[in-house]
Amino acid sequence: MNVSLILIILLVGAFATFLAGDKLASKVALFFSLAAAGASIALLNHYNLGENISFINQWITQPNISFALKADGLSLAMLLLTTILTPIIIFSSFGNQYKNSKSFYALILFMSFAMAGTFLASDGLLYYIFWELSLIPIYFIALVWGNGDVEDRKKAVVKFFIYTLAGSLFMLVSFVYLYQKAGSFLLEDLYKVNLSATEQLWIFLAFFLAYAIKIPLIPFHTWQANVYQKAPTVGTMLLSGIMLKMGLYSVIRWQLPLAPLAAKEYMYVFIGLGIAGVIYGSIVALKQKDLKKLLAYSSLAHVGLIAAGSYTLTLDGLRGAVLQMIAHGFVVVGLFYIAEIIFRRYETRVIAEMGGIRSQTPKFTSMFLILVLASVALPSTFNFVGEFTVLYSLSQINIWFAILGGTTIILGAYYMLKMFQQSMLGETNTRIFTDVSGNEGITLVLVIAVLFFFGMYPKPIIDLITPSLEEILIQINRIN
Repeated sequence: MNVSLILIILLVGAFATFLAGDKLASKVALFFSLAAAGASIALLNHYNLGENISFINQWITQPNISFALKADGLSLAMLLLTTILTPIIIFSSFGNQYKNSKSFYALILFMSFAMAGTFLASDGLLYYIFWELSLIPIYFIALVWGNGDVEDRKKAVVKFFIYTLAGSLFMLVSFVYLYQKAGSFLLEDLYKVNLSATEQLWIFLAFFLAYAIKIPLIPFHTWQANVYQKAPTVGTMLLSGIMLKMGLYSVIRWQLPLAPLAAKEYMYVFIGLGIAGVIYGSIVALKQKDLKKLLAYSSLAHVGLIAAGSYTLTLDGLRGAVLQMIAHGFVVVGLFYIAEIIFRRYETRVIAEMGGIRSQTPKFTSMFLILVLASVALPSTFNFVGEFTVLYSLSQINIWFAILGGTTIILGAYYMLKMFQQSMLGETNTRIFTDVSGNEGITLVLVIAVLFFFGMYPKPIIDLITPSLEEILIQINRIN
C-alpha cells in the first residue's frame, strides 16, 4: 500500500471542503477525515502482514532532497492518533456555527495533512517542511475563529507563531550541517553520521529548542495557556491532542538518535526539566479560575512527565512516553470538549459561575467524571498504563525522579477533582443545563471507549511500537 495515499486524501479533502461551500463543508471534511482514518487502519494491516511501508522519490537533485515517507510502528501509532482524532474533533464541532466554515474545515484537514506528514517523513528537509506547514492553519484557526478580544488574540497567536518559527530555524541549521556530513537528508543516512561530542551537543541543543517550544517544556511554555484559551475549542483540541505530540515524537525519532552522546551526558538535566514542568504545571493549575486555562496547565504537567520518560533512554521510558502521548491525546480532547459543552449552555468558562449541574445532567456528569478520573490515571484507564510505565522508568534512573514525577498524579487528582466539585456539584443551578445531545454523546463515548479499551488491553499498541523503539535504542547506544 502506498503510504502517500493518506496524505493525498487529506490534502484533496482540504481543497474539496473549501470548494464545497459553507453548507456542506463540515460534512465533506468529516467524510475525508474518516477516509484518511480508514486508510491508516488499512496501512496498519499491511504493516502487520510484514510489508515494508515506505515511499521514496527523488525530489530535488542538488541539494539531494527526497520525498521520502516511511511507516514503522512508532510513526504508525502517531499517524493513527492523528487520523482518528481528526474526525472526532470535526464531529465535535457540529454543535457550533462558524462564519466562512468552508475555510475553517479546510484548514483543519490541511493541518491534519501537515501533522501526518511530519510523523511519516523520513527525509530531514521534508520533515522540516511538514513541521512548518502545520503552523499555518492553526495560526489562522486561532486568529480568525478564536475567543475574546481581537487584539489579545492577535498577541497570543503571533507570539506562538514567532516562538515556534524561531525555534525551528535552529533545527533547520542543524539539518543543513548534518547534510554536509552525510550528503543526504534521509534519516537512515543521517543516523550513520559520526559526530564528535561537541558537535552532538550543539545538534542536541538546536533540536531541543525547537521541540521544547512545541511540546512545550518550561521555560519555553509561556505561549501555551493564552493560545489554548484564545483558540476555538477545535483549535485547542488540535494543539493539545495532536500537535504537541509532534515535538515529543521528534525527540524520540530525531533528537536522541542523532545526538546520543549529548543525550546520555545531560540526561539528568533534561529529565529534571521535564519533572520541573510536572510540578510547575500542577501548582499553577491549582490557582486557575478559567476551565480552559486549568486544562492547559494540566496538559503542561502531563507532557512534562512524557518528556522526562523519553529522556531516560530506556525502553520502558520510551514505551511509556508513547503510550502516554496517545492516552493524553484522547483524554485532553475529551476534557476540552467538556469545557466547550458547558460554554454552549452557560457561555462561560469561569469555574465559579458553574456549579449545581449534576442534578440536571446525569449523563453528562457521569462522562465528565470518567474523563477526570482517566486524566488522573485511575487504574483500568489508558493514562494509568502510560504514567505507571514512565514512573517505573524514572525509578530505574533515580528513585527521586519517580517520586517527584508522581506529583502529577497526586496534585492532578486534587485540582481535577476540586474543579469537578466546583463546576458540577452543589445546589441546583438556576440556569437550565440540557443533557448531552446525540453528537455530543457520541463524541464523548468514543473517547471514553478508547481510554477504557486500551487501559484494559494495551497490548496491540505495545506490540506495534516496541520493535521501532528497540531499533532507536540500538541507534542511541551505537559506538561513536
